[in-house]
Amino acid sequence: MKPFVAEKPVVLFLCTGNSARSQMAEAFLRKHGEAHFDACSAGLSPKGIHPFTTQVMNEVGISLDSHRSKSLNEYLGKVSASHVIFVCEQAEQSCPRIWPFALNTQCMPFRDPAAVEGTEAEQLDAFRSVRDDIEQQVLAWLKNEIGE
Repeated sequence: MKPFVAEKPVVLFLCTGNSARSQMAEAFLRKHGEAHFDACSAGLSPKGIHPFTTQVMNEVGISLDSHRSKSLNEYLGKVSASHVIFVCEQAEQSCPRIWPFALNTQCMPFRDPAAVEGTEAEQLDAFRSVRDDIEQQVLAWLKNEIGE
């Protein structure tokens, strides 16, 4: 595994499993803000990328083929993140409130689509809904940060 080398300010999205929400947020920031930020994501207890995450992101033309579920330990003390964004409340409560050297930490919580029970169609609907919410929040955050 090669070390992460940032060329722009780093935005790190944190979640518990790095299987859905943080992966989506990382992908959307790469899509919409790659000229301004290096996006990455990690989890407290990585679980692998959920198959429905891959499926619903493919539906909007974003491939997660180059993504993998990563541990917070890959970044802690190794990457100076300018922004750390918690996308689930459990990660926010379990991580330090002040991220070392981060200019900004914030919580942008989304419900966990992987926790939704029901039919496959109901589960996919939950993943799509969270995906769309995340894209809108990432776009709003990006507009606020770069003023466009």
